[in-house]
Amino acid sequence: MARYSEDLIEEVRSRNDIVDVISGYVQLKKRGSVYFGLCPFHNEKTGSFSVTPSRQMYYCYGCHAGGSVFNFLMQYENMTFPEAVETLAERAGMQLPKRELTSEQRREEDLRSRLLAANKEAAVYYVRGLTGPHGEHARAYLQNRQLTGQTIRRFGLGFADRYGNGLYRALKEKGFTDEELRKSGLTLFDEEKGFRDRFWSRVMFPIMDERNRVIAFGGRVMGEGEPKYLNSPETDLFHKSRTLYGLNYARTSRREGLLLCEGYMDVIALHQAGFDNAVAALGTAFTPEHAGKLKRYAGKSGVVYLTFDSDGAGKNAALRAIPILREASLTAKVVNMSPYKDPDEFIKALGADAYKERLEQAENSFLFEIRMLEAEFNLTDPESKTAFFRQTAGRLAQFREALERENYIQAIATHYMIRADQLREMVKTEAGKEGLTRRRTPQASSQSAADFPLSSSPGRAAGRKAAADDGIQKSERLLLTWMTDDPALYPVISQYISPEDFEGELYQATARALYAQLETGKVNPASILNRFPDEESQQEIAGIFHARIPPADSERDREKAVRETVLRVKRASVERRSREINAANMEEVQKLIEDRKALSKIEGIRLP
Repeated sequence: MARYSEDLIEEVRSRNDIVDVISGYVQLKKRGSVYFGLCPFHNEKTGSFSVTPSRQMYYCYGCHAGGSVFNFLMQYENMTFPEAVETLAERAGMQLPKRELTSEQRREEDLRSRLLAANKEAAVYYVRGLTGPHGEHARAYLQNRQLTGQTIRRFGLGFADRYGNGLYRALKEKGFTDEELRKSGLTLFDEEKGFRDRFWSRVMFPIMDERNRVIAFGGRVMGEGEPKYLNSPETDLFHKSRTLYGLNYARTSRREGLLLCEGYMDVIALHQAGFDNAVAALGTAFTPEHAGKLKRYAGKSGVVYLTFDSDGAGKNAALRAIPILREASLTAKVVNMSPYKDPDEFIKALGADAYKERLEQAENSFLFEIRMLEAEFNLTDPESKTAFFRQTAGRLAQFREALERENYIQAIATHYMIRADQLREMVKTEAGKEGLTRRRTPQASSQSAADFPLSSSPGRAAGRKAAADDGIQKSERLLLTWMTDDPALYPVISQYISPEDFEGELYQATARALYAQLETGKVNPASILNRFPDEESQQEIAGIFHARIPPADSERDREKAVRETVLRVKRASVERRSREINAANMEEVQKLIEDRKALSKIEGIRLP
């Protein structure tokens, strides 16, 4: 795809220190010369996510996500590469030249631009509708909901009048095509009646992305009608499964944690009351993508307060959201809205201070789950009570951390007046049923069949060969990482190992690029990623530069480790070329003979 020049990309990257950028998303702690934190791309409790300032790269030793600052934004924010470049350029105060695009890219960008423009014009149209003569009923509705003029303006609330194609005609006058309006989701097409507005006779809620751009709308019907709330359909701009209403404001809140609500009015009422960290999912079930967005903005505490409706549907919504939040390593707490239906009604009745107290009293999400489970059993009946404790024990068995599990055992035993040792025994029993006690550790599960040579079957032999091949790649990664961290090793290693000694086109290309940098004395591994267009290659290269360097107690041990690694890589290269060589090519044969002789010289490696 068409891209900015390499020099310009490198300038943007150099002006955005990767530690500064990623610190805005992940809490990092410095360990030596490297920063570590919890990986934002998979669920973990011990930080295996590293950010190395000297390489200007990040890498997770758990899920193997990695790359430059561009890759991080692309993966975390679901951006394209050009969008990541433009975002970072804006962050650095750089003015970018216009890119040369392919015709297809130009069409895609033009369409996105036109859809954003159409939504912006629609938002203005709806605001005029609210303030105009036909908006009296909608204004009365909002005033009855006790929204101030400032709040109405802040959220851009509007009104779609009762005429079925008023917006369509207005946007056509602005020069938008039928195809653009169809793709915007603002209009519907009927074979008999032609184009008409999707929204009419509704109070309108603009839905904005994190950059405060209108990407969709929600509408509440005035009077009788179904559905009560209607959202824009999925478009090139709007994806319900990862959009949160109010996040454009909540992301800059100084309050700790986030409040997760069920609807527009709850979010708006909370913001008006001073709780500007409230957001809501939009017409869809809460998703892992939503949780990922919340994780970025939940602050150091990582707390998400579930402030859903107090009815059965609200409780079920909380029960569905809790495991998703837990999987994202977020701490969920459940806010009790009783005796009122939702946060909007609660604040109207009791005020912001009372709501703040409810936040402080929010219930631990696991204990909430157990309390909801309790409602399914008759605890006055011995058989039913035993079944309740059995299910509770099964849930307790899911905790992998022994201390956390024990704390919950104590809490539940105290609350339900059961002996802790009895409950502990039930947990062991339930864990055994589920096979939880037989789970292998991550270290064990990562071992290959080659680590357990039980027979010499062809399948196991193939496994051993695959493990050996992987061992060579580990050695190759180690050499490249060593030379990156200590360029003084390059003159020594390059005497014996050339880029062609590395296995596979990707490793050879990476080695060639690094060798070229080492020759000039300007090592910049992050810039090497820019030479590869696909994200998969970039991620693999990030892994190449993040091999774990074995600890050395002395310079002699370090020298021995380098010597053995060079020998292993060179020997594998010689063996590989021996299998593939064309015997008629005397130049190749002579080179191979010289390399075989060089193997004995490697024993004499001395480090500077």
